[in-house]
Amino acid sequence: MLLAIDCGNTNTVFAIWDGSEFICTMRTSTHHSRTADAYFTWFSTLLSHYGIRAEISDIIISSTVPRVVFNLRVFADRFFGCRPLVVGKDDCVLPHEPKVDSGTIVGPDRLVNSAGAFDRHGGDLIVVDFGTATTFDVVDSDGAYIGGLIAPGVNLSLEALHMSAAALPHVDISRPRTVVGTNTVACMQSGVFWGYIGLVKECCARIQSERSRAMTVVGTGGLAPLFAETESLFNALDNDLTMHGLRVIHEFNSKTGA
Repeated sequence: MLLAIDCGNTNTVFAIWDGSEFICTMRTSTHHSRTADAYFTWFSTLLSHYGIRAEISDIIISSTVPRVVFNLRVFADRFFGCRPLVVGKDDCVLPHEPKVDSGTIVGPDRLVNSAGAFDRHGGDLIVVDFGTATTFDVVDSDGAYIGGLIAPGVNLSLEALHMSAAALPHVDISRPRTVVGTNTVACMQSGVFWGYIGLVKECCARIQSERSRAMTVVGTGGLAPLFAETESLFNALDNDLTMHGLRVIHEFNSKTGA
């Protein structure tokens, strides 16, 4: 079985692929100091709790936090006797190489999303990922990542308002009942919610105008469904896009013998 690990700035997700489907997905907070032993204790305890017996033979890792990769490598070697495939490293071959400025290092999460989205939705894509940052990944007609945009994430924006303005409280994002807020919390929620609706619409429109073609917009990330409920922002919602992309990249490397 394949264990796919997606380590983001906020959360780390482990998912087990049995050859036909993901049978289990588990999430923990990301800490660069977490040891291989701590990962295994958490992982094995949850597997036991859910009654899952998994013979892990392969592991693939995507991490936007470089400092955690070493301990995840140790986790793979010590407890499963395998060398993990790490997206972004030289020994991990991508189905389609990115077309970006020479010397540019593309975040592994963006490469994984591009691979997964192209496999499911074809080319000429805009992948909007609502994570710690809100990213727009542009995928060419041949499946290559060709660039994109990076904006502050929704929760990051709310946290910045709370931290930088003494009078503003900490609030959670939700769909406001009206555009015009009648109290501080409602004003903050409306500003961020409708502000990000506008951000997505405008960025996607300008990308398509610059590319001179219609493009399929794919939404992913935890908050994508919330925004999709209100406006027709996306042509498709793909909640497990990153894990699917990891599986696609692993399968490609297995077939090519990389």
